[in-house]
Amino acid sequence: MNTNSVMDSIRIQIPSIVENIRIVESFIDNTKDVYDINDDIYGNIMISVTEAVNNAIKHGNKENPDKKVALALSFQENAVSFSIEDEGPGFDSTKLEDPTAPENIDKPGGRGIFLMRHLADEVHFKNNGRTVDLVFYFP
Repeated sequence: MNTNSVMDSIRIQIPSIVENIRIVESFIDNTKDVYDINDDIYGNIMISVTEAVNNAIKHGNKENPDKKVALALSFQENAVSFSIEDEGPGFDSTKLEDPTAPENIDKPGGRGIFLMRHLADEVHFKNNGRTVDLVFYFP
């Protein structure tokens, strides 16, 4: 693992097209290789970040290819952080239904943020829900 105390930062933008999730997956794969991230954290990152980008594309930007999703990576000695930002109207992250509640079990959506909150070490919504920060600590 790269143990520099200096923080590295990388930022990309993608048009809001669902197929662009492949770009995000490649970005995460490259991050794993460059920073020698272990497989346990890698899986959590892949699921959480792709869910966040997917939400930004579908719910934030309504799959409008003229709107962009920004993905930023910040790497520190003991953690890697991802910030995902869309150009949509935002939402109230405190008013989400529990996808594990009996009345929601059969609903097709609503699990992305639940997964993020369980797989990332920290999840922060900012900018009226248009930005989500995901933090993953190294063991």
